[in-house]
Amino acid sequence: MILPDDLRLRLLSGGVALSCLAGLQRPEPAAAALFALVLAHPMLGIALPWRRLWHLEAAVILLLVSLPFTLPGQTLVQIGGWQASLEGAVRALVIGCKVTASALLVSLLLGRVPLLHLAAALRGLFLPAPLVAVLIGAMRQIGTLRAEMARLQEAMRARSFRPGSNRHTWRSYGHMLGMLVLRSLHRAARIEEAQRLRGFAGALALHPLPPPRRADQAAALALVAMAGLTLWWDRIGGAAG
Repeated sequence: MILPDDLRLRLLSGGVALSCLAGLQRPEPAAAALFALVLAHPMLGIALPWRRLWHLEAAVILLLVSLPFTLPGQTLVQIGGWQASLEGAVRALVIGCKVTASALLVSLLLGRVPLLHLAAALRGLFLPAPLVAVLIGAMRQIGTLRAEMARLQEAMRARSFRPGSNRHTWRSYGHMLGMLVLRSLHRAARIEEAQRLRGFAGALALHPLPPPRRADQAAALALVAMAGLTLWWDRIGGAAG
């Protein structure tokens, strides 16, 4: 797999590929797409985002466990009065493969892209300048909010706080979230003041991008073609079944 260097084409082709992944309904094409994206990371010299995937896979595992018991169909496993259906297990497997494949595709396309380059690509796709500025500012401050949350949690632990399922715990968490919101508002006000002092007028100063090269166009078309063929395989197999 060859990725286009032009971020505008990456965003467009990636959006089409994600739409095709979302339309898959059979386990074979969904698993094949997931396997291809897992292999594409080492082929392109990009490490798999294991840490982020663990958070995502926790929800996928919960889906795999619960969904078979909520859809009617052929009984696969019976535990007491609960019956897990084969159709529910297949549906859960398809959803899990699609969600994981989508996360890997986004990581592959945008995992190592600097924010300013992403902003220039979004402006090249004619997104409004204020919207791009808000989006990039929010993405840049996510790490700061995480660090602020970690400091608040450390301060609570230093005061011998031990979480539990009781009223004191939920009150403490509510106070912590309220403090995080207040500090975020104060930080946002300071950032806005600093931007105005530097002449910020609601839009980022970005250089215009050159036209896409033919190699980038070919790579984007190849990505769209692979995603389209996977969706065609899914539809043909479903019609044959």
